[in-house]
Parts: sequence; structure tokens; C-alpha cells
Amino acid sequence: MHIFGRAKQTVIRAYGRFRRKLFTRTVVHLTLFVVAFTSGLVAREWSSRLTRGSSRDSFCSTQEFGNQVLSTKRSLSIEEGTQYRLPDIVDTFANYKYRNHSECQISSQDLHVPFSPLCSSRDEFLTAVSGGGRAGFDAPYMPRGCDMRWYTTEEVCEIISRFEKVIVVGDSMMRHVVGAINVLLRKDLGYGAVTNWNFNEDEMNKCFCNHQMDVKACSVQGIYSTSSVLEHDPHSLACEQPVDLVIELMLRFPLDPIEVERFRALISTTKPAKPYAFIFGHGLWNDLDLQATLNWLDGIGHSILDRAPYLSESLWSRLMVTPNAAGIRKPDQWMLTQGDKALQVFEHSVREESAKRRIEHFGTYNMSIQSSKFDSVHLDLKGNLIKAMAVVNWLAMIDTRDW
Repeated sequence: MHIFGRAKQTVIRAYGRFRRKLFTRTVVHLTLFVVAFTSGLVAREWSSRLTRGSSRDSFCSTQEFGNQVLSTKRSLSIEEGTQYRLPDIVDTFANYKYRNHSECQISSQDLHVPFSPLCSSRDEFLTAVSGGGRAGFDAPYMPRGCDMRWYTTEEVCEIISRFEKVIVVGDSMMRHVVGAINVLLRKDLGYGAVTNWNFNEDEMNKCFCNHQMDVKACSVQGIYSTSSVLEHDPHSLACEQPVDLVIELMLRFPLDPIEVERFRALISTTKPAKPYAFIFGHGLWNDLDLQATLNWLDGIGHSILDRAPYLSESLWSRLMVTPNAAGIRKPDQWMLTQGDKALQVFEHSVREESAKRRIEHFGTYNMSIQSSKFDSVHLDLKGNLIKAMAVVNWLAMIDTRDW
């Protein structure tokens, strides 16, 4: 009996080991099957995207990734090929200055998560980017219905170089968009948006990285033009081709005659070889008074045509950008005239009125409602980089052959 009992226990233990091994093998096999099946789906999806892609007119070599990335030079069809969208699925800031600084851990993947399909026209894109959202506070922003590109620095340089000049007109929010584009052009997350070539030690500390957009600490240190970068710190500009980006601050209506003349001087009286692009932003300085904004917009338009009448018969690309959503620090006395309800009504009204003037519109309320702000108005660097990339996408989709 004793021997029989020991044999029985041995058999039971052996059976238990067999069951455990069988279970482990089954789990491993199922895991390998799922991985293989998923990989096959991904491969087929990207293969089909690449097959659907059409040929491009030009190529833009991308040093960051070693391969050529197709460029939307003529703003024709947008393909979904793996090479073309490669920058969308990696951190394009990986080689930027200060990217690995402990206080500047900003990845492009924190700002935008790509999906398919890409928007195929400017109208479709502006509707999507104005109506998108975030899945949580400061989460990546996703346009609604179709996606935008997240361009590399070299692509941004190439896109802006298609224009004689990209002229931005507006307030401090628009100045921050110009600053964020300069971050892209200079490959510098730490000081790309500001005039760090003349900073003292205090400014170097206060205006670093995300705080470049802090209007209290860095209100006058922002970059107003790429020409100033070329004058004071030319080696910081990463573009091989000429680019000309400038902002003229014109805050309110009635227009200041000095500001108008300074703005007019930016435009040639004879038709240049390449087109201009105009980007406007206005609203808060006139308490979201719709008529004041329309008068401001019409006054600037009349000044442009008076200076450059050839624009009436040529490509005249214009984009109106409405203000950010209000932050939690908005003082109570401003909530009636500049609160979220007023901002939404204003954005909707400006979109309709801009269309009557053949001016395209980019609404930023949805993009900014769940994002960090230093005060009640101004986004931090991350929020402004998203706005800047949206503007670059709009520029990329302009067919400059119409010039």
C-alpha cells in the first residue's frame, strides 16, 4: 500500500506538470498567432496606402530620417505612402536643440497623433482642424474627419520658400504663431521663438523653452521676422533656400496710420516672381466686436490692393485666424465680452463673413479649449506649435502655379 501511494503521488505530480506545460505552450502559440495576424493587417494596410498614393512633382530630402520625403509642392493629391508620412509617426524634434533638456521634454508625438486619411483640400482641412478636439487636457490634438501632416523642418523651409513673403498681421497671439514657426525653422525648442542672441542671463532663464510664449516674462523678446534672424544669428536658420516670414502688429480698429504704412512697405508695387500669403488675426483688442473686426480686415485689404493692384487678378491667399478659447484665469469682468460664449459666437460669425470676402478661416477655439495657457489668452509653446503646423499645412495646400 505504501508503494502504491507513492506511485499515485508521482503520477499526479507528473500530470500536473504536463497540464502546466500544455497551458504555457497554448498561450505562447496564441500570442504568436495574434502577433502574426496583427502584423499582417498592418503590412497590408500600409501596402494599400502606398498603392493608392499618386506620384509627386518634387522631392524634399530629409536629413533627419535619411530617406527622401515627398513634398506637396503643387498642393495636388495627398498620398498615404509610408515615406511621405514617416515624419508623422516619429519625433521630428529629436534633433532639435535642447530637446533632451530636463525642462524641455517636448516631442512632436505629444502634439499630434496621425491617422488616415489626410485632408485633400484646403476647405476640408480648415473644417477639420477648426472642428477637432483632444481626448483629455493637453492631449495630442486631432482634426476631425481627416488629418494634417506634421512636417519636418526641411519641409517647412521648402513650403515657406514657395512664397515671396508670408506676411502675418495681428496681435500677440499671431506673434506667437510666428515665433513657433521660427522654432521649426531654427530647430531650436529652447530659444527658437525669441531673440536669444541679445539675451542677458535673466532672460535666458525666464524665456526658455515653453516659457518663450509667456507674455509677462517675454513680452518684447519675440522674433518678428526671419530677416532679423538672418541679420543677427544667420547660422541658426536651418533652411537652405531663402525664406521670408514677418509679422506686423496691428492690434485694433481704427487702424493706426503708422502701422498701415509700415505694413504697406512689406509689399512690392510690382508683381514679384512668387506670390504672397497673408495671415490675419484679430478680435480681443476690440472686445470681439464683429463689425470692428470686419472694418479692420477690410481696411487692411484696401491698403493691400492700393499698394499692389495686381493682386486683384492674381493668386491672393488670405487666412483669418480667430482667438483662442478663454482660460481659467480670465478675470470675471471680461467674461461677458471675451468669455467662451462670446468667443464661439465670434468665431462662427467671422467664418461666415470671411467667406463672403473670399478669405479662408481657421478657428482655434476647439484646439485651445483643453490646453495650457499662461494667462487667460496665450497658449504655451506646445499649443502654438500646433497652430503653427496648421498654418504650414494651409500654406502647403496653396497651388502657387496660379500666380
